[in-house]
Amino acid sequence: MGHIGEKDQKILSELFDGMEHEVKVLFFTQENECQYCSMTREIVTEVTDLSGKVSLATFDFVADQDQVAQYGIDKIPAIVIMGEKDYGIRYYGVPAGYEFTSLIEDIVDVGRRDPQLPEPIKAELAKINQPVHIQVLISPTCPLCPAAVRTAHKFAMANEHIVADMIEVSEFPFLGVKYQVQGVPHSVINEKEHLI
Repeated sequence: MGHIGEKDQKILSELFDGMEHEVKVLFFTQENECQYCSMTREIVTEVTDLSGKVSLATFDFVADQDQVAQYGIDKIPAIVIMGEKDYGIRYYGVPAGYEFTSLIEDIVDVGRRDPQLPEPIKAELAKINQPVHIQVLISPTCPLCPAAVRTAHKFAMANEHIVADMIEVSEFPFLGVKYQVQGVPHSVINEKEHLI
């Protein structure tokens, strides 16, 4: 049974077909799939099958070390959404629940090649000239989390020095412990600053 209903498939197909540019979805899994890899694969396959404008490439976390290193993937399941270049948009864990909408909206932003940010924010982001790593730890049942994820991903699109991760914290509990997550969304910037 699919994850996307027939009515939603039609809506998403029309949305993607209307994009100006093509989008690539990279999915990282392994031969013996991890606990959440199978569901993630099913979702990204269903999404990318909806339009010729969205393609899927699957890589093995163990065997495809060149791609793992190139995109800085350090855990699975992982998703990268990109155009002709990598915008630093990452998903770690199943993009389900409220985060399914984030996934779709990120694909559309990349299809436009525009993060849809106000000019004053773009101007501030343009001042960043050193690496910034944003990790947004979320739960799929959190209605506030998509806004934090989308903002981080928009920032990553706007500045090549920024990489932004969505991390489903229940799938990576060691990160919940490491960052002392007691509520979500919980954002960590460069391993130092916390926004709760």
